Amino acid sequence: MAKGPQVGEQAPDFELQGTAGPFRLSEQHGRRVVLLFYPGDNTPVCTKQFCSYRDSSETMSELEAVVVGISHQDLESHQAFTAQYGLTVPLLADADKRVAKLYGVAAPVLGTRRAAFIVDEQGIVRYRHVHALGVDYQHADDLQQALASLPAAA
Repeated sequence: MAKGPQVGEQAPDFELQGTAGPFRLSEQHGRRVVLLFYPGDNTPVCTKQFCSYRDSSETMSELEAVVVGISHQDLESHQAFTAQYGLTVPLLADADKRVAKLYGVAAPVLGTRRAAFIVDEQGIVRYRHVHALGVDYQHADDLQQALASLPAAA
């Protein structure tokens, strides 16, 4: 049985501190939200992933969704990672892995498994992709396709 919210289920609410200030999922109702869970700051694949979003800024701005990254490093680590690479996606600090556990993506060795969730305007999970190995990631155009496949807001 899969852990965490499945497509069609209510997304668990949470609040975390982030590089753009505090973020509470329930305050995003009326907007689509992309939650990008990732293993860690300054690791090769994660650096490539978030630099790709920076480099695809036009595609990312066309997503018409709030996009955030979530991992178990603290806010100081996220701020340094963002500053070092000029990242454009806000990063949220889930140091106790509480949110990763809620979403079923906490991993014993990695800390946080790489995954993407899209939450619709009513707070329902409409897309869920948990990577088996974490050596690849959802590119900006993958996120754009996933968002485009969702039904229009009611």
